[in-house]
Amino acid sequence: MKSKYIFTLGLVLALSLSAAAQSDAQNTFDQRKTLAGSWEGRMTTNSQRSEIEGKAMQVTLGVTSMGNMLMHEVTAAGRPDDPITMVYLDGDRLMLTHYCDAGNRPRMTGKMYPDGKTVEFDFLDVAGSPQYGHMHRAVFTEIDANHHTEDWTYMESGDKPVHAHVDLQQRTK
Repeated sequence: MKSKYIFTLGLVLALSLSAAAQSDAQNTFDQRKTLAGSWEGRMTTNSQRSEIEGKAMQVTLGVTSMGNMLMHEVTAAGRPDDPITMVYLDGDRLMLTHYCDAGNRPRMTGKMYPDGKTVEFDFLDVAGSPQYGHMHRAVFTEIDANHHTEDWTYMESGDKPVHAHVDLQQRTK
């Protein structure tokens, strides 16, 4: 009888923890969706030779697929690229897939920092060839309703990280 009680208690605890994790992922995702809109800022990097250093960046965040996805689109002054990033829930995990200009699609898993304003996405895997490098990490920090920052780490071939930071202000309508 005692072992049956302990098993039932353990099962209830495991299910409770699973529901809490799913709630945390859902809450984080819902909070990210509040950033939907048009944003602009300048990119800085740790690489002197980077062609994006100091460029004006436009970021559009849009909730799509009946609220199941957050689409992140970046354009930069004088650059033909247009990388797309999708943020979504996969069960109890917050996920990010980056459709990279390098021709691959890295996936990352996200977690909310204790500050409640920062979400960090860490590399999980990559589809397509990482021959020219791949996006490896992304951190989004909400400063206030009209201001957020993004930090991206791109891993060049040979595992050389390039860190990019953009401080974004919401464009007025």
